[in-house]
Amino acid sequence: MPQPARSRKLAPLSTQLGRVLIIALAALGFKSAAADLPRATTKALRNAGIPEKSVAVWVQEIGVPRPTLSWRADAPMNPASAMKIVTTYAGLELLGPAFHWKTEVYLDGENLVLRGTGDPKLNYESFWMLLRNLRGRGLRELRGDVILDRSYFAPMQAAAPFDNDTYRPYNVPPDALLVNFKSLRFTFIPDGDKDVRIYTEPNPPGLEVVNQLKPGAGDCPDGTRAFREQIQASFQSQPPRASFLGTYALACGERELNVALYDPQEYFAGIVRQLWSEMGGTWKGTVREGSVPPTAKLIYVHESEPLSEVVRDINKFSNNVMARQLFLTIGAERGTPPGRTEESTRVIRQWVAAKKINAPELVLENGSGLSRVERISAQHLAALLQAAYRSPVMPEFMSSLPIVAADGTMRKRLVGGPVAGSAHIKTGLLNDARTIAGYVLDRQGKRQVVVMMVNHPRAPEADAAMDALIEAVYRQTTGRARPITNRPVSSSGRP
Repeated sequence: MPQPARSRKLAPLSTQLGRVLIIALAALGFKSAAADLPRATTKALRNAGIPEKSVAVWVQEIGVPRPTLSWRADAPMNPASAMKIVTTYAGLELLGPAFHWKTEVYLDGENLVLRGTGDPKLNYESFWMLLRNLRGRGLRELRGDVILDRSYFAPMQAAAPFDNDTYRPYNVPPDALLVNFKSLRFTFIPDGDKDVRIYTEPNPPGLEVVNQLKPGAGDCPDGTRAFREQIQASFQSQPPRASFLGTYALACGERELNVALYDPQEYFAGIVRQLWSEMGGTWKGTVREGSVPPTAKLIYVHESEPLSEVVRDINKFSNNVMARQLFLTIGAERGTPPGRTEESTRVIRQWVAAKKINAPELVLENGSGLSRVERISAQHLAALLQAAYRSPVMPEFMSSLPIVAADGTMRKRLVGGPVAGSAHIKTGLLNDARTIAGYVLDRQGKRQVVVMMVNHPRAPEADAAMDALIEAVYRQTTGRARPITNRPVSSSGRP
């Protein structure tokens, strides 16, 4: 019987085996060739003197199982303030976007007792409203002491400020009754070219402000440290005193400086005396630590803004104090109170594992990124961003991230470029760590997860390289993925 004619000749056996091998390797996640970092990113890193071995990158389209680009993505890296992504996303899922912190006010005889639960935004205006509500409930005179119950957070051992700058508000430790970040706001108001007025809020009794500023020409310094140096700001806590002796550049216009000058108890006493007196009330007692007695009567409960609003402040403006307050609250609310670092770490690790993300390199210290020991890989930070996009809390979480060229810590970056307004990016910056992490809506309307970390003494100079990566992702010119280990990696971050 005649055989049917063949339409084409069979390829040699070696060629067939080669094709099979390539297909098999591709199925396992290997690439026959691997693209390097985008050329513009590599050039910017070289110009900044940052070696590629100090960089980790992960780029992946939402919903696609494999990354577009990976570079040292399994390396444990210090993410700086991008660690707030972990804390705020965990907070939204574990506590809920409508979660409120409560500050309870009791009367016990003639004493007023306040019990805090870690409200991150019990600021000057909120505390004024709390006292106004007490006045509205008929309380006109405080005859006894004000007792502060801070037991919702475990006592913290005294520690040196992160960068030895004692008076910077971001160095204020967590406190279950933290009012206004324990800070004073000095507002500098030039009066033509004659003098500079200083307005202080709050203005506790006994605070001395020495103003010997002289208006002058020149540029306004960028950054708080440079501004403080120009106006020769100096502070002392005993007695409370703030001095300004230098030149104030008129180009600054009105400018503010926030300073944490008092210890928590003295600050609380000072702000109560000021505000209660302004409301027409009297008080001659003192502030002391304590707890709510069983005989105390609850007279008012002040509620914070919802967590959905608080995470916007944390991520848009990279507020370290608020992030640390949220971090401890997670442990107190979803673990065993009082809030403490170990319990919050346990709860968040358990939450990450429940998402089937195996991140053994994850190290948490305070959840804010203001740390020299916190670690996470680019791969697993990206896996959390992928999970967040699929989460019911995605709208609240994503809207909390700074918008490129529009607001928060990204408002001055990539201004006027094609990606302006099309990316939500959280930044992180320490002296030796720089990070971007978030979402880019590329020019074809596809949402991309982007993470880039630099750990190097010249990390603060990595902005140009990171901006180049964001633009490359927007234009879809990142190339193919470089394998990061000898095992394939899935979108969940699991081998």
